[in-house]
Amino acid sequence: MARARSEERRGDIVRAAVEVIAERGYRGASLGAVAERVGLTQQGLLHYFPTKETLLVAVLEERDRWDTGGGSRASAGAWRLDLLASLVEYNAMRPGIVQTFSALLGESVTDGHPARRFFTERYAQVRSEMAAVLRAEFGERLPSGLTPEQAAPLLTAVMDGLQYQWLLAPESVDMPAAFRSFLTLLRGPEAAA
Repeated sequence: MARARSEERRGDIVRAAVEVIAERGYRGASLGAVAERVGLTQQGLLHYFPTKETLLVAVLEERDRWDTGGGSRASAGAWRLDLLASLVEYNAMRPGIVQTFSALLGESVTDGHPARRFFTERYAQVRSEMAAVLRAEFGERLPSGLTPEQAAPLLTAVMDGLQYQWLLAPESVDMPAAFRSFLTLLRGPEAAA
């Protein structure tokens, strides 16, 4: 019972953190603001999440659960290219979460960062999933001649790279439209006709 209550409280804190980040952005989100939102002191919140970084990793894990409709990651057959385009459109409606993801991703490349393991494992899984998506769409070769394994890191890089460009210049970068254009490139000349 106590464990269930603790997990419920952790879930409340993560949801509050998502709200605070969406309202104030990554830098403006403080542990104090999250604690206040769930009726805890900052010390009380630290019992559940000892640092801001551990809380933000929990937010990222929650973001992945939302993106995949539950579970830790999507099953290989769950995504299709058109659903990836819908995910890009969905991300364009939640800049605070995208900003948090992008900020932590950038910081995670440093040794010892608490989110490094999360992102390392996440990207290995995402590349595998993207290869499965591409294989389901194109078979063993894309129209360009690349294999799904060769193209998967490129697809992943485009999705995340567009997020950075959109965050920096949302009035200049239409993230969903740019991703749809990339899908046209993947599908080859026949798809563009």
